[in-house]
Amino acid sequence: MSQYHIKNFEEYFQVYKKSINQPEIFWEEIAEEHFVWHKKWDSVLEWDFSKPEVKWFEGAQLNITENCLDRHLANRGIKTAILFEPNDPNEDAEHITYKQLHARVCKFANVLKDQGIQKGDRVCIYLPMIPELTVSVLACARIGAIHSVVFAGFSSSALSSRINDCDAKMVITSDGAYRGAKTIDLKGIVDEALEDCESVKTVLVAKRIQSDINMKAGRDQWLQPLLDEAYQDFKAEVMEAEDPLFILYTSGSTGKPKGMLHTTAGYMIYTAYTFKNVFQYTEDDIYWCTADIGWITGHSYIVYGPLANGATSVMFEGVPSHPDYGRFWDIVQKHKVNQFYTAPTAIRALAKQGTSWLKDYDLSTLKILGTVGEPINEEAWHWYNDNVGNNKSPIVDTWWQTETGGIMITPIPYATPTKPTYATLPFIGIQPALMDENSKELTENQVQGRLCIKFPWPSMARTIWGNHERYRDTYFSAFKNMYFTGDGALRDEVGYYRITGRVDDVIIVSGHNLGTAPIEDAINEHQAVAESAIVGFPHDIKGNALYGYVTLKDSGESRNHDNLRKEINQLITDRIGPIAKLEKIQFSAGLPKTRSGKIMRRILRKIACQETDQLGDISTLLNPEVVESIIEESKAIL
Repeated sequence: MSQYHIKNFEEYFQVYKKSINQPEIFWEEIAEEHFVWHKKWDSVLEWDFSKPEVKWFEGAQLNITENCLDRHLANRGIKTAILFEPNDPNEDAEHITYKQLHARVCKFANVLKDQGIQKGDRVCIYLPMIPELTVSVLACARIGAIHSVVFAGFSSSALSSRINDCDAKMVITSDGAYRGAKTIDLKGIVDEALEDCESVKTVLVAKRIQSDINMKAGRDQWLQPLLDEAYQDFKAEVMEAEDPLFILYTSGSTGKPKGMLHTTAGYMIYTAYTFKNVFQYTEDDIYWCTADIGWITGHSYIVYGPLANGATSVMFEGVPSHPDYGRFWDIVQKHKVNQFYTAPTAIRALAKQGTSWLKDYDLSTLKILGTVGEPINEEAWHWYNDNVGNNKSPIVDTWWQTETGGIMITPIPYATPTKPTYATLPFIGIQPALMDENSKELTENQVQGRLCIKFPWPSMARTIWGNHERYRDTYFSAFKNMYFTGDGALRDEVGYYRITGRVDDVIIVSGHNLGTAPIEDAINEHQAVAESAIVGFPHDIKGNALYGYVTLKDSGESRNHDNLRKEINQLITDRIGPIAKLEKIQFSAGLPKTRSGKIMRRILRKIACQETDQLGDISTLLNPEVVESIIEESKAIL
């Protein structure tokens, strides 16, 4: 009998040891005992990180939606699967049972088929956090289409680049979205994006804000009338274990976003197993992850992980500040939430408002608190622990990535002793390594290095869509036979891990990974801009914020700088989205460069962080004199 539900520290060590010493036996037992299969596997694992190639449960056949829906119908048919909490607190929450969700997914699957979508086709989903988002994701999986969800805060150009990269045949969107007190014209953004997308043949439009929109004849169709006519049964497509399940785009440090490809069986098993243990989910719990399904957190821990365990998963459309800063706590009280999983950014924003917003709400049902998206700072950790968890609900500070598919380093609640700012210990089956700059593994404790993973885990991304070479170069070229995470970490005296941040040019702002190159590209499109460089600097709420150093062409020198700052941020909003706007913009006469012409962002980062006493040797720069002027100019900004 495998250990599916770990309950104490001793058990964690026993199970972890088995998962490392006998990984194939361990994962085979989990797969056999907790999931339904059309056909069992021929081999549990085949892998070669030099190619790189990883195959889990090769030869097995299944459909992930049968594991998330059909198998629960007999015993959990009337249990709430998705608990939808709308943006407007005066609008009733919607309890969608497993039986109802199954029927809705089957209807949607029939609609997709009727619209010509086949197994292997890509479907782009650009929807707000409404039930249709979960339903459309599962409907794609049921027919074997590959879903690619794009966060509905991205701009039209960001959307079109993702559609074109995966050659999507269909876009599923809505007339618009509510976000706090605002409405967003999603359909208008889609229309603009599709001016450059020849692969899209059909757009299905859900009604949410009841706005007047343009519908293009022959391409656009209202979703609801199609669903009303559809049959509510659909035999799930039998998929191979390694068939693609979804593509999800993540920021690259250079060039265009990377379409991470996740496959079916391994992803299902790992997200289900991590969900069960990291959140210690039991049958009657109400679980709430506040993320958007447009990110990997929503894929794995709103949709697939919870539903594979027959859980009740809360899906929230709104924002933590609307109609006031008590909104999260109102929802916890209203639905008697037991597990609450959110981002450090949200915690810091709420902490800034003080504890008065918490006083009116009963949070006693909370058993476990989680954080995701970036390392949590100590002050926010203590505020969360003291005021939300009342010092009785353990905090799981989870580290993982779009690429990993599931949680990789985390405490297990009521088992692992927690330590503020530390993600603590590797999850079951995960073999981390810290490497120094000479590619030597640091095996002792109390060390700091680059975080790598030595052995495959079931939910890892298999490739970058359409570009396996980039996948190899990005993740497997830095250290031989290891997956390089791109993050730095330190390991303390007892072996706990603390993530220290990105070691490349990706900056985590409010939990979103933002590549600097695309932002710089957008800035450099401005006719007055000669060159730019983006760095991150600490921010009380966002964790990090973006600082832009911009040099102007001669023609731009006479322009009003405040107007230029607005225009630059508008360009970024148009090209990437408002999440990538710069907090500070400094106009400088030049940028520090190496003799080969590379911008020394390390120096710019130190200036932005007001650490000018730590610049190191700048004498080898091509233009060391520019550093002093940048420091002087920065004083007016800081």
